[in-house]
Amino acid sequence: MGPYVAGVLVPLVVTILLQNRRSRKKRGLPVDVGGEPGYAIRNRRFSAPVETAWDGITTLAELFEYSCKKYYHKKLLGTRKLLSREMEISADGRSFEKLHLGEYEWLSYGQALEIVCNFSSGLAQLGHRREECVAIFADTCEEWLMALQGCFRRNVTVVTIYASLGEEALCYSLNQTEVTTVICGQKELKKLVDISGQLDTVKRVICMDNGIPSSAIVAAGRKWELTTFSEVETLGRENPVDPDLPVAADIAVIMYTSGSTGLPKGVMMTHRNVLATASAVLTIVPGLGSKDVYLAYLPLAHILELAAETIVPGIGGSIGYGSPLTLTDTSNKVKKGTKGDASVLRPTVMAAVPAILDRVRDGVRKKVDAAGGLSKKLFDLAYSRRLSAIDGNWLGAWGLERHLWNFIVFKKVQAILGGRIRFILSGGAPLSGDTQRFINICLGAPIGQGYGLTETCAGGTFSDYDDTSVGRVGPPLPCSYIKLIDWAEGGYLTRDSPMPRGEIVIGGPNVTVGYFKDDEKTKEVYKVDERGMSWFYTGDIGQFHEDGCLEIIDRKKDIVKLQHGEYVSLGKVEAVLIVSPYVDNIMLHANPFHSYCVAIVVAAQAAVEDWARKHGINFGDFQELCQKEETINEVYASLVKGAKAARLEKFEIPVKIKLLAEAWTPESGLVTAALKLKRDVVSKAFSHELAQLYC
Repeated sequence: MGPYVAGVLVPLVVTILLQNRRSRKKRGLPVDVGGEPGYAIRNRRFSAPVETAWDGITTLAELFEYSCKKYYHKKLLGTRKLLSREMEISADGRSFEKLHLGEYEWLSYGQALEIVCNFSSGLAQLGHRREECVAIFADTCEEWLMALQGCFRRNVTVVTIYASLGEEALCYSLNQTEVTTVICGQKELKKLVDISGQLDTVKRVICMDNGIPSSAIVAAGRKWELTTFSEVETLGRENPVDPDLPVAADIAVIMYTSGSTGLPKGVMMTHRNVLATASAVLTIVPGLGSKDVYLAYLPLAHILELAAETIVPGIGGSIGYGSPLTLTDTSNKVKKGTKGDASVLRPTVMAAVPAILDRVRDGVRKKVDAAGGLSKKLFDLAYSRRLSAIDGNWLGAWGLERHLWNFIVFKKVQAILGGRIRFILSGGAPLSGDTQRFINICLGAPIGQGYGLTETCAGGTFSDYDDTSVGRVGPPLPCSYIKLIDWAEGGYLTRDSPMPRGEIVIGGPNVTVGYFKDDEKTKEVYKVDERGMSWFYTGDIGQFHEDGCLEIIDRKKDIVKLQHGEYVSLGKVEAVLIVSPYVDNIMLHANPFHSYCVAIVVAAQAAVEDWARKHGINFGDFQELCQKEETINEVYASLVKGAKAARLEKFEIPVKIKLLAEAWTPESGLVTAALKLKRDVVSKAFSHELAQLYC
């Protein structure tokens, strides 16, 4: 009997010891800081904020030149060759563009530096002066990054604008910054022509694409001096100009936020700010080096992507460009038989927003469910065994068993993103625990969930490589201090037990200098303490765990007080409900004059149609299916089930829902380019539907 008892007790004791050790590990430590009283934490490994990870490097221009000379012959920038475009007609008569793409074609570090230097000289030859702003208004591509670095070599401030920005916000951004030169793509050129009469200061337009249609040339030529990226580069090569390099305190970028409420704000970032965040991330992601390959597809107008594309050249890595619509073999714009960007590039690291990871999760689950039978049972078994291990159970799938499940089951899932991913950075919005676990297990790679804002150059917190917990965003980045201050009105206090709670305030060299031409708003949310430290008041509510990790629990502006006095956090509830497989997007709505909530739900087409077919429900199209009472009831039941599992209060669960068939995209204006909900815009667009839900 003794051996059997030992066989049970020994694993149990080891599991308890491992869990206790993990829970005791300090990831952030209390720190004495200036400014408003609160509870502050720093990264455990650095007693003072990190400003640069490269000796003697203080600007982004210096870092790029240093890297290009050090890794002169290595691959830096890669773009897939476009072989052909085709239009396909779907069963419902809609047409879709499909791309046939080839292999990646690469520029070395040395070649990229030469183009950057030439472009910089060409910009000067065109007559662009140092004190004037340049705007980059285009999708992410290698020319975007080289244009940015070319401007830095002239110490020209770059205004970054999302390619999906609407006309009003686009005009506002260009006019407010008095931009004289716009660098854009071919499709963005058309947008500029359409609003040309509303642009006050633009003199030159540089199109990244060759082969501009004659109609666009004629229309643009009436208003501006129009040229192409390659022509500017040739002009600079023939007429070289010495660089005019910036210093750390110079404004590198005025980054316009995607504008979830009202017009976008221009955040002024110095070279010091961006370099601090890049340096901090470099210290906490293990093993980053010249063998790493990064897949770039997020908007470079977003600080998450800009920071990533600062880090990768700094370590001698390679950047391969793609797009969200060509990312995988089954992406919308990929022609059948053509491989997606990830399959061809086979990246080792990538950044992602939660919406992208949710789609990967949902796609895998759909395939597993469709396969059914033994395949599904095997997947479920492998998943549960790995989940047990990640949760800290010594009896879960470790060692040889883990490798076995990876080979038998998860290898096909890992192939979706090329099969070599070893680290994923997630940011821009909260990542659900379900998705985080799923990606961890199926891709076999850790996810570093970060928390930061444009105003802090994406710097804030970042989860440790070995931290397998979910629902938290990690300890402070080495460039940041995180402080909680009391918000008495909302009932969040730093003396709360068992965890201090309050509004999150971020301090450090990554905190930007303020909003462009908006002193009132700058003074409201930016403060400099008596020690000279800059602090940004985020408006987010957080709590510190015992190990120094931060958890985001609320948002000041998202809290609504219902008729009977209960407070509802809209963002918190939405994060719970969007996990439903039937939900593509959701907006919870709470009215102070009612005692309950309602919700607008965008249905996940594949999941809802699969459910309908299995239950013999006839429908003509997806719009019709979403209007059927049984469909609404099924989706609503899944929301209630998820809400109860997450232990939401009864008043937090929507009483009624409106089901929509059309997805919310940046082009529709209902979500930002970073796929964040534009709450005010959605509320206005569906005001009639919301009014009906309250009847």
